[in-house]
Amino acid sequence: MDSAEYERKIASRFAAFDQDGNGSIDREDFSKAAAAVLAEFSVAARSDKGQALYGGAEAFWQGMAGIADVDGDQRVSRQEFVTGAAKRLRDDPERFGEIARPFLHAVVAVADEDGQGVTPAAAARVLRALGVAEEASEQAARALDADGDGRISEQEVLTAFAAYCVTPEQPH
Repeated sequence: MDSAEYERKIASRFAAFDQDGNGSIDREDFSKAAAAVLAEFSVAARSDKGQALYGGAEAFWQGMAGIADVDGDQRVSRQEFVTGAAKRLRDDPERFGEIARPFLHAVVAVADEDGQGVTPAAAARVLRALGVAEEASEQAARALDADGDGRISEQEVLTAFAAYCVTPEQPH
């Protein structure tokens, strides 16, 4: 895969991070994502899980800004995202996933309603809260259960996140 194709694949993910659709990724996009997940699971923002999710969102934002906010304006433009994410993913896709780990860990804690792991149904709820269409969220959630045990582990989420970031959207 050539460099231009690789960067196009990563650019296809920009809109998923740009929660408010304003053309850039900023701290507020990560806060909105956290709020949406908490609302979906009726978890209070001031609860331990709520605070962990907001803390994870902030850590994710700081990691994203650290690799991509070249001009230091506290916003990541589409081009900055493509350039920053592409470099990190070329270096090591799992390493890029590490910047998302605190957020993903907290999302798993919120979505694991019975302490037995996240069900595909709960994962689909998370994805819908983050703006993924219903059919796509259900399909993606089933795919997250890589070992087929009916529960989605944090490691399965991290692995899927890294893969998602380098896989282009399918034509509709």
